[in-house]
Amino acid sequence: MYIRIKPYLDIVLSIVALLILWPVFLIVAVVLALELRGSPFFVQDRPGYKGEIFSMIKFKTMTDDRNGRGELLPDEDRLTRLGRFVRLLSLDEIPQLVNVLRGEMSLVGPRPLLIEYLPLYDAHQRRRHDVKPGITGWAQVNGRNQATWKRRFDDDVWYVDNVSFGLDAKIILMTIAKVFKRDGVTTIEGTTKSKFRGPESLND
Repeated sequence: MYIRIKPYLDIVLSIVALLILWPVFLIVAVVLALELRGSPFFVQDRPGYKGEIFSMIKFKTMTDDRNGRGELLPDEDRLTRLGRFVRLLSLDEIPQLVNVLRGEMSLVGPRPLLIEYLPLYDAHQRRRHDVKPGITGWAQVNGRNQATWKRRFDDDVWYVDNVSFGLDAKIILMTIAKVFKRDGVTTIEGTTKSKFRGPESLND
């Protein structure tokens, strides 16, 4: 029953969130545009429900600086001072409310990962695509970037098997608490989670 009403609840709550957060949205967009001297938005194709590709929108927190070989510099070298602050408060996720309104994402669900990971998944890991991806999820409130890939995938599949209104409400409340605690945004080693490379990186 809840699965049927979840999309409508997502839309209602996203509209309410945008009405509340629009001043923050506008301020962050303007300040990032000035700092980056360009678009404040980062748009990237990600796999969604059943692996269908969609364009995920976030606030852009890193420059496009490259080395002499034309390769992007490491994340920690491209992350701007304001971008670090925006990430710390998870403000970079606000534009994904638009993805929710378009029906591509849910407020709660497994985070949409990179397209390049799709052929690396086994049958168990692929089940994370049996629901819409979310702005936040069970894996994010249980370690976020500091959890191993195995833990994240297991948490994602556990969510798929146990999705309910009560669980979603719990995840949203835990997410708000973690944002205020500024907990788990970066890994112990660096700025963002290391890439998934298949079975050999499950414990990374």
